[in-house]
Amino acid sequence: MLLAAAINRRRVSRAIEAEYAARFPSDGEGVAEGAQGFRLEGTSGRSLLLLHGSGDTPQSLRYLGERLHEAGYTVFAPLLPGHGRSPRAFAMATADDYYEAARQALTELQSSSKWVGLVGLSMGGAIAARLAASDSGVRALALLAPYLMPPVDVRLVRATAPFWGLTAPYLRGRGEASVHDRKADAESRAYGTFSPGALTALAVTAHEGLLALPAVTQPVLIVNSEQDNRIPRKLAQGALERVRAPMEQHWVSGCGHVITVDYCKDAVADLVVAFLARHAG
Repeated sequence: MLLAAAINRRRVSRAIEAEYAARFPSDGEGVAEGAQGFRLEGTSGRSLLLLHGSGDTPQSLRYLGERLHEAGYTVFAPLLPGHGRSPRAFAMATADDYYEAARQALTELQSSSKWVGLVGLSMGGAIAARLAASDSGVRALALLAPYLMPPVDVRLVRATAPFWGLTAPYLRGRGEASVHDRKADAESRAYGTFSPGALTALAVTAHEGLLALPAVTQPVLIVNSEQDNRIPRKLAQGALERVRAPMEQHWVSGCGHVITVDYCKDAVADLVVAFLARHAG
């Protein structure tokens, strides 16, 4: 029975990895086309680090990045470790890998700009909160659908991973509800699957971000969706009650979890641009 389970696990693993590779051929560095990080040089002398969510890529931040660039900011959206490459690479990356890569990207921006802000989407929001809490040089923080408290079903799936992981190396992530705009969903480079390792990295990252919130002192913008399939309103509100810094909170409607690409992307971009303008003096 164990041998049969191992054989099935390998078969499923290869099938899912081949599926992603077929959909998104990789470049010379093993990164899926369209999933690469990007940097846009601005004219204002101010810079922003944009951090994407778990299983996703900087593609989900491209529209917002371009809007911020039009406003004069230098925008840097790095591809986090394990992302945009293969489900196997995603399974192996850790929360420490994510945070260290983001910290290095922040240091890089700070070396060339005196004013640096952070924008984090989903899990990227948890990373951004932790960075802001540990670095007083960060001037402003925008958290977009921040993933800070996994809901009960995610905690249950993670807790039972030692059992289902024996035969199923990956689980589908219900990503179809995360973006209501079908065209935008089709352009996504997200994996759409999670492994036990990826779930652990997400849970640890969310927890560290939640613990960091009370220590954040910078002005904070939080934008959530009323129809978020990943973060119920009660959980979102509970997490943000930990914020002690000056805070603006907004709710948008008509979109899922990935609010930077969905039908509300313009409303979200408008809120971020206006917030940063108020705090970039």
